[in-house]
Amino acid sequence: MIARVASAQSHPADTLAAAVRRAGSPVCVGLDPVIDRLPATMRGLSAADALERFCCGVIDAVAPLAAAVKFQSACFERHGPAAIAALARCCAHARRAGLVTVLDAKRGDIGISAAHYAAAAAEHFDADWTTASPYLGTEGFMPFAALGRGVFVLVRTSNPSGDSVQSIPLAGGGTLSDAIARQVADAGAASLGESGYSSVGAVVGATKSAEARRLRALMPRQWFLIPGYGAQGGTADDIRSSVDEHGLGALVTASRSVIFPTNPDDSHWPDSVAAAADRMSRELRTALSDAGECRQ
Repeated sequence: MIARVASAQSHPADTLAAAVRRAGSPVCVGLDPVIDRLPATMRGLSAADALERFCCGVIDAVAPLAAAVKFQSACFERHGPAAIAALARCCAHARRAGLVTVLDAKRGDIGISAAHYAAAAAEHFDADWTTASPYLGTEGFMPFAALGRGVFVLVRTSNPSGDSVQSIPLAGGGTLSDAIARQVADAGAASLGESGYSSVGAVVGATKSAEARRLRALMPRQWFLIPGYGAQGGTADDIRSSVDEHGLGALVTASRSVIFPTNPDDSHWPDSVAAAADRMSRELRTALSDAGECRQ
């Protein structure tokens, strides 16, 4: 078991920086478990038990290589209360393994509802970070930071149809995603850790690397959660403009390419998962070496 690099009371941005240094790269393994793609050894189990056994197996396989894991809440919620309880146990397992936890639930509501969502993420899942939508303004995501946890705000997502909204030009120049970036930077300015980064971060897709440099200039103190690596087409080179001179500031997440690297009948699937995570780590280390390789 790997000791957690900081306590639950530590600033979330500092905890994340320490985790990336410990892992040697900004690898975040996305846990998006799909029942039909789980190993054959999971057949015959209830959905909740299968999800829990698989995710805990992935966590054990990648713990020496990754800084964090990101749980896609929807993959658990669709299977009901037992699977949601399994998600909470998987989050606890990841924290015991020394990994930073991200609850990918994309919350976002008016202030009092957002506060309830934030309390649930903190009290029931003990998530270090949660993803949230900015559409309702800062009251939709700041309650997470108010509880001493981190929040990744959707700024420039990796899905193609996001362009139809996030690329809308503004009369004063720039795009809607630029305006959201400025809001995130302003809102997070009061919650900086010793690392210089804020507990209010941003989601910026790897497939939007052409815009990442501009968004980094607008959000110099934000951790970027970068989806879209691997199966969605993002590469290690796409991450370069998102990190600082020490190789920090970006958490790169891959799901399918790491957790489903082989067919379901592979009896050695944990080894295959570890090998896929190791490849991702080495690719990122090589690509980010010019920015200053992350070291322990």
